[in-house]
Amino acid sequence: MASEPTAQDIRKFSGIVGWTAVVLGLATLIIGIFLIVSPHETLKTLAVIFGILLLLDGILALIGAIFGKGEGRGLLTIVGILGVVVGLFLIKKPYESLTVLVLIIGIWLIVVGIARLAEAVSESRERGLNIFSGLVDLAAGIIFLVWPHIGASTFAVILGIVLVIRGLLFIAGGLMFRSAGHEAADLAA
Repeated sequence: MASEPTAQDIRKFSGIVGWTAVVLGLATLIIGIFLIVSPHETLKTLAVIFGILLLLDGILALIGAIFGKGEGRGLLTIVGILGVVVGLFLIKKPYESLTVLVLIIGIWLIVVGIARLAEAVSESRERGLNIFSGLVDLAAGIIFLVWPHIGASTFAVILGIVLVIRGLLFIAGGLMFRSAGHEAADLAA
């Protein structure tokens, strides 16, 4: 028989998940800025960096699907699995073709964008952030699929802008999760 989590357990869990999202957000933000400022040099390592980012994002999505509540858990599971699979592929075969990378990232952004929009419809919490994030991801994904042969610099700058926005949203989400966890812990105490 499992016991109910204590206030300390809730605080600890929300702190770990919250700070993990903040760190991921900072990493995403830094990568995005680097892509915008120095697109040519960045493209040499873009596939591996983005593969690591997708892997971490997929793992966090799977954690959210396992521990979250609501109707969006199934979509979060799909996003998590897709992120892990695509992330591992990009890490293992980092630079076979920029066009393939653009298409993979485009498909991933569209799936994530749709999932975030669906979550915004089903969940009232953080609806505005999910709508904004979903629309940004969806727009960038469509651009990449419609023009997969865009120039490397253009691709890097557009992706950089998306990553800066996603990084800021990860940071905000992590801080909000941490705060909500502390509030829940205070109520449980």
